[in-house]
Order: sequence, then structure tokens, then C-alpha cells
Amino acid sequence: MVYNRRPNNDSRKRFEFFMKNTLQALIAQAVEALRADGTLPPDADPAIQIERTRDPSHGDLACNVAMLLAKPAKTKPRDLAEKIVAALPADANVTRVEIAGPGFINFFLSQDAFHAVIPQILEAGEAYGHSTVGNDQRVQVEFVSANPTGPLHVGHGRGAAYGAAVADLLAAAGFAVHREYYVNDAGRQMDILAASVWLRYLELAGEELAFPANGYKGDYVWDIAATLHREHGDRFRHPWATISAELPADEPQGGDKELYIDALIARARDLLGEDEYRFVFDSGLNHILDDIRDDLAQFGIAYEEWFSERSLTESGAVDKALQRLKDSGHTYEKEGALWFRSADFGDEKDRVLVRDNGQTTYFASDIAYHMDKLERGFDRVIDVWGADHHGYVPRVRAALKALGDNPEKLDVLLVQFAILYRGGEKLQMSTRSGEFVTLRQLRKEVGSDAARFFYVMRKCEQHMDFDLDLAKSESKDNPIYYIQYAHARVCSALRKLEEKGWQYEQGKALQQLGLLTTDHELSLLTSLSRYPEVIEAAALAHEPHQLCHYLRELANDFHTYYNEHKILVDDAPLRNARLALSLATRQVIANGLGLLGVSAPESM
Repeated sequence: MVYNRRPNNDSRKRFEFFMKNTLQALIAQAVEALRADGTLPPDADPAIQIERTRDPSHGDLACNVAMLLAKPAKTKPRDLAEKIVAALPADANVTRVEIAGPGFINFFLSQDAFHAVIPQILEAGEAYGHSTVGNDQRVQVEFVSANPTGPLHVGHGRGAAYGAAVADLLAAAGFAVHREYYVNDAGRQMDILAASVWLRYLELAGEELAFPANGYKGDYVWDIAATLHREHGDRFRHPWATISAELPADEPQGGDKELYIDALIARARDLLGEDEYRFVFDSGLNHILDDIRDDLAQFGIAYEEWFSERSLTESGAVDKALQRLKDSGHTYEKEGALWFRSADFGDEKDRVLVRDNGQTTYFASDIAYHMDKLERGFDRVIDVWGADHHGYVPRVRAALKALGDNPEKLDVLLVQFAILYRGGEKLQMSTRSGEFVTLRQLRKEVGSDAARFFYVMRKCEQHMDFDLDLAKSESKDNPIYYIQYAHARVCSALRKLEEKGWQYEQGKALQQLGLLTTDHELSLLTSLSRYPEVIEAAALAHEPHQLCHYLRELANDFHTYYNEHKILVDDAPLRNARLALSLATRQVIANGLGLLGVSAPESM
């Protein structure tokens, strides 16, 4: 069945999200008309979904509303589809409507509908693709949050690129986003770092000692210790004989490593005193944290807040969280420790909150931190964690539920580790031993653009093989090079335009878009129109890789078009129209790359 176009005076129903909103409105009017004449019951109010067709011969967009309403209408879907089509208002951007299969309504769009995307893009500029679907909901995205016990490595880099892209996509989709780094500036790992710095300092001061097997051994520890010794001389020096006198004797020869390092930390506290120990502790912390801040800034990562774990104890938040759990009857004491009944809320077993020595656990701090997040009024909280934290998720959700908060407000996105390959060979890494590739080294080798893009090309839960050679190559096989080259090609065309003494007149160009009629041009226009949908889908699904794939497809469409059709033709109207299409493509590529933290170069 075909429906013929009639004049449409409703100018508001123009091209948006590739006609989807317009078609939804048209169908809604048809449904309302059928309710009014009794064909549909008064309460028939379906969720009207418009989808792209997989086969172009079936039109451009399709709707299954007739199948959803057939039962309440007590009629066959196809018969109802005919009535809906007959009741559809006209729209100048729709050339015809057909019914297919059991009752799908297929829409065929006019070329004007495709052309309308160009002025939209050029007028909106950097804002093209943004939406208000988030309705300003406050969302906190916490990502990276690596222990400041050493430089960021390539594993942290993937979490950084992914978390930043998710945050930027959510902001583009209309959410009020708060980016946060949780600084683990308390706890045992930081004490091990402080002890490691102190021992290296003692060595520089002339002491001969046995370095613990599980101390931090990276060169950066030597650097911190050297600064400490250079600026403070022997202020923190104690004879190794005095230190080791009360340590387990056999650790360096293969004894209990954990017992030994804990005893060493205790000796450092005892001999230095709390103030001097804190000075050494903070020297290591601040040196590494400053390095992390700089590293992430160079990687294009910015935060609204760096939240201190230590502040949770100092502010009383940890005690408050523990007291709330106690008051609600979700804790008990056993063997001198305080336990949380997390098994009652779906966790595999109960968890310790306070050890028998009176020290609170990391878990207690994490409970307080998430309690604090929700108390700050965020509508949603997103944690980006390494995949090795998979088992930690149920206990945090359990704690929120026990506190009386809504655990559904928490989304935990797990990021798999990135494995580096050079020349087909896997690079080995170990953080504690200091044998790892830092994020800074990766950026230096392949550049921030390639690193940011490659990190988010796949779903975060998928293992990632990072091919260093591919990331550096200047070929079509390197996706980021291929995409950036499309942007640079448009810039090159504008430079050639100027060299020829020609001018691009956008006002005239927008009146000459009807000259864009080739299959390659229509294909490129279709790709451009999809961009807002891609942004919304990628944001809501927390999947930046959708945008990566889209940009590569868009670049391919443009390169194909550019290779097949001359842009700077002698015919000024056609030249203007093709330049408008090229400029719209350039804008969308720049917008998409920007959301991924990648630059859009003007030359390659």
C-alpha cells in the first residue's frame, strides 16, 4: 500500500535523529485518530519504536506498532497497519509508506530528508550529537583510582581511557557528570611503599641491609629516597643492626614475607615516631601522586575531584558507616574482629570490617566511601574497576543494601587488562618487581591519540591485545590513522580551494544540496545522520567502542566518496554542495574523536 504526500505545515516535525522523532510523532497522531473513531480502545498507548531497516529495498525506517496494537484492537496486524497508514499525516520528507510481512510499516525518505542533516551539523558545530536524554541526572564516574605506590602502567591506561570516554559520552547525552579519582592514601600497601622508601634511603645513607622480597623495587623508589636523603641528610637514619634486631631473621632466605614486611613497618613506626614516619610516608605518596596527576593530564584526563581515603577516617565517615551497620544488626564480633553479615545479602561469605588489632579494613573504607557518594546526592554512581575486582562487587552492593541505600544506583564496570605486543611478542610485566611498561612510556612510543583510541576499541570486559606496531603504522589498517586522515583530507581540500582563489559560500551551498545525488553521497549522508543515535546508545550502554566503530565506518564512507568523486570541481554550485558535505563530515569526525580524547589534525 502506498500513501501519497500532501503539504505539511508542521515545521517542528523536521529531520531529527534521522527522522525517528518525526515518524514517532506522525504515528502517534495516527493512533490518536484511530482511538477517536473507535478503531482502538481509549487506553491504547504503545511505546512507538522506529528502527532502521536492514534491507534498503524495505525502505529506510520501519515500525512494528501495528503488531503491538493488534490484540487490543481485536484485528489482524496487517489490517491494522493499513488503517494506521491511512491515518498518517503527510510529511514532505517521506516519499511513500509500505506495509510488509505480518504488519511492519516501512517508510521511504526523500533526498531532502537526507540533505537536511548537513545544515543541522554545520549550525550545531561541536554540539551536534548532544542530547538531553540524561535530563541533568547527577552521575559520578570514579575511574583509575590506582594505589599511589608507583607510576601508572598500561593496565591503568585502559581504565583511564575507558572511564574518561564513558564520562564524556554521558555528558554529551545530557547527564551532569562528576569525574573522581579515589586516592588510596592509607592502608597496608602505602605502608609497604613507605617502608621501601625508608630502606632505600638507609642504603643511600650507608647502611647495608637485606631488602624485603615483597617491597617495592622500582627505580622510582630510589628517586624518592634520593630526594629524601639529599634534602634531609641523616635525619631518618637508624642503624640496620638496631632495626633488624626485632625482625624475623629468616625472611630474606625464604621465610614468611608478609610477617616480615609487617614487622618492618612496625619497626619504622616505632623508631621514627609517628610524625617522622608520616613525613616519609607522605614523601612517597606525594611524589607518586604528583606523577600520576601529571601523567593523566598529559593523557588528556581531567577530574573534578581527587578524593582522599584518609579523609574518610579523619572526618568520621568510617565510624559512621560502621555504626549504621551495627545499629541495623548487620554486624557481629568473632575472634576479636568485627564482621559484616554480607552473606545475608548475596555475598559468598561474611567480611571483616575491623581486624582483631583494631585496624579497619579496606572494605570498611570502601563502604564509607560509597555511603559518602550517595550522601552527596548523586543519582547514579559508576565505578570503573579492574577485572580482578569482580568478586568485590557483591560485597559493596551488600553493604549499600544493609545501610538502607539503593544498590541499584551503583554500576560497576570491569575493565580487562591490556596485553602489549611488539613484533608479535608479548611484553612481560610485574608491578611489584618494577618490571612493567608505564603509561608514560606507552604514550611516548605510540602517542596519546593512538593509546586513547586503541584502549576503547573493544568492550571493556574483553581482553585486549595492544599491537604497538599497528598503533604506530600509517596505513588503512590503523583505525585511528585512517579516521584522522579523513579529517585532514577535508582540511587539505580547503587549503587547495584557497590556493585556486575560489571561495566557499555556505549560504549558497545549503541551497544547493539537492545536487548531492550519487549513491556515495547518500551513503555518507546516511552515516552522518546516525551520529546522534550512536552517541546516545554508546552513552547509555557505557560502550565507547560503538563510537570507535562508527567513526571508522564514517571515515571509510568519506574516503570512498573522496576517491570516487572530485570535490573541487569547476562547477561552483556542485563544488559548494560537496564542500558542505565534506565540512559536515569533518565536524562529526572532530566531535566523535573529541569525546574519545583524541585530536583531529588538520594535516597528516
